[in-house]
Amino acid sequence: MVGGGIFTILGVSVSMIGVYTPVAIIIGGMIAFLAAYSYIKLGVYYKDEGATYSFYKKTFPQSPFAASLIGWWVIFGYISTLALYAYTFSSYAISGFAFSGSEWIRKLVAGAVILVFTLINIWSVKGMGKIEDLMVYTKLVILVVISFVLINNSQTTIPVLLQSEKDVGLLSVLIVASITFVAYEGFQLVINAVNEMENPEKNIPKAIYSAMFIAVIIYFVISLGAILTIPFDEIIKNKEFALASGAEHVIGHWGTDLVIIGAMLATSSAISGTLFGASRQMSVIAQDGYFPGFLARRTNDIPVYAIFTMSVFAFFLVLAGNLVVILEFGSFTFLLVSLLMAYANFKIRHLTGSSVVISVLSILGLMSGTMLIISYELMNQPEQLFFIGGLYILLTAGAWIYSRISSKKIAIST
Repeated sequence: MVGGGIFTILGVSVSMIGVYTPVAIIIGGMIAFLAAYSYIKLGVYYKDEGATYSFYKKTFPQSPFAASLIGWWVIFGYISTLALYAYTFSSYAISGFAFSGSEWIRKLVAGAVILVFTLINIWSVKGMGKIEDLMVYTKLVILVVISFVLINNSQTTIPVLLQSEKDVGLLSVLIVASITFVAYEGFQLVINAVNEMENPEKNIPKAIYSAMFIAVIIYFVISLGAILTIPFDEIIKNKEFALASGAEHVIGHWGTDLVIIGAMLATSSAISGTLFGASRQMSVIAQDGYFPGFLARRTNDIPVYAIFTMSVFAFFLVLAGNLVVILEFGSFTFLLVSLLMAYANFKIRHLTGSSVVISVLSILGLMSGTMLIISYELMNQPEQLFFIGGLYILLTAGAWIYSRISSKKIAIST
């Protein structure tokens, strides 16, 4: 989670609300903390690597279609984040070349990086873990350096930017906070590793809350440094690689190289971590009959077929969409799924030991974020809403078909 999101959301956010981008990032973080509360409570209670899907299935055991539906939604939400981070990786990787404006080259490079981390995840869990650790620690150091350099080379001040900024209402800031919610996606993947985790009661909340806090701080500082250092025109013009686009003019060629390396490391670790966690969840869902059976097969406890399938669909989504529509689909999906998790946690709050006040706030906050994205799309980009709606119709149809197949198998066996 930490790092990859800021490279993905910065350009989109600045193009919509300009100087208020750091504020939206803080609000988005607050919404993410509300979402994390329910996941942590359910994760500690159930201790199931199926995470989102298993929590809902166990909380509502009499609803096979609901279990299948949330399984399909959450897995394709993760697929959208794979596509999102691969697209961002590619945008930064080719940003220094003459063909940086070629959409097809960008998409092919995105496919190549997905393939690389697919093979790494299949190769070895231990090997993948070591590579992931190296990328995470390196990117954190680079992100701290980038933050310091940007702040230290600021070209303006917040009061000056506020004076020149067009009127931006609170509603616009809240809409951007909702659209960029996917930048905090990833905390749920901690729960997918519960079988490999020591002392989950302590380490699940510790891992999730600490990672989210660090992510909010890093995103805020980098976004603040970016708007103070890089002209808005540069950020908006090249929103796919916003930080790199204006860095060279301000902090020199070495600074641009550092930004590009940081972006590539951040998005790489996000791709690798998402493949690791989400493929295991996909395997669990397939084992219950809500995905094709071959996706449940494992080799040396590695869900090889699930990893390959997620990677192929992520590449298809890269080919079919663009940065903004993938971002909006991902954010909408994780807001919706997190809302369902908040409701599930509220339903069994007496078992998970959850606060009624925080549980209700979580439901209201996540519901508001979901509705804000829908209203924004209706008013400004209805064609993208049709694209997202079309995806949901296909996912819902798939979930319904497999829930019927699973129910018939259960009926025959009994």
